[in-house]
Amino acid sequence: MRLLIINPNTSAHVTRALGEHIAPMLGQGWQLDCVTARFGAAYIASEAAYAIAAHAVLDAWSSQGGSYDAILIGCFGDPGLEALRELAGCPVIGLAEAAMQEAAKAGRFAIVTGGARWAPILQRRAAAAGLQDQLAGLLVLSESGAELLADPARALTRLEGAARQVRSESGAESVIIGGAALAGMGEALARRLPFAVIDNVSAAARAIRTAASRPAPAGPDGAGYHGLSPELLARLQA
Repeated sequence: MRLLIINPNTSAHVTRALGEHIAPMLGQGWQLDCVTARFGAAYIASEAAYAIAAHAVLDAWSSQGGSYDAILIGCFGDPGLEALRELAGCPVIGLAEAAMQEAAKAGRFAIVTGGARWAPILQRRAAAAGLQDQLAGLLVLSESGAELLADPARALTRLEGAARQVRSESGAESVIIGGAALAGMGEALARRLPFAVIDNVSAAARAIRTAASRPAPAGPDGAGYHGLSPELLARLQA
């Protein structure tokens, strides 16, 4: 089984962290190919960076060649998710969608993540998944995930306080800790808090294990593309 992990930002250390967290969860029988965006933001922190990341996801996928049994978009916000699903011909998993779908099984959920401009992006992602009514609360810390990761001990304290606050205010059954750079921190908090906490990267790994459908690519759309990489252009015209 082959899994392609695409990090839509240009921070290679986040790519490594994703692979290191997911590989043991999938176990033997999986080959992981991890790729970092060739262009874009070091950390996605705005609508503009998010839009660029969606292009970077398609570019990264097309540059790999070959076929995969599943693809993971390693960003809590899932840029390019629908577009890649249209093209890839295999299950495409997003960190945010996977975590929200898992949390929604237990009822209403809240989210804690880093990056001041992420709230509307995540609200749209919940709506796209049909889960807007189950999103009970959203607490966005001013620090980005990368800034939180620079001091893991302080990050855990900040995230714990935020999780307690958003659950108290929202009455949610569970709290998602979102952010590719924060892989594993949700699990650490789950051992410290008296309510359900979902680590977004771990939820995505579980979704990969159970993904079974292999949708057929949509095929060419007849659009006249200009200025794209030859690899992406070939995929769009296949």
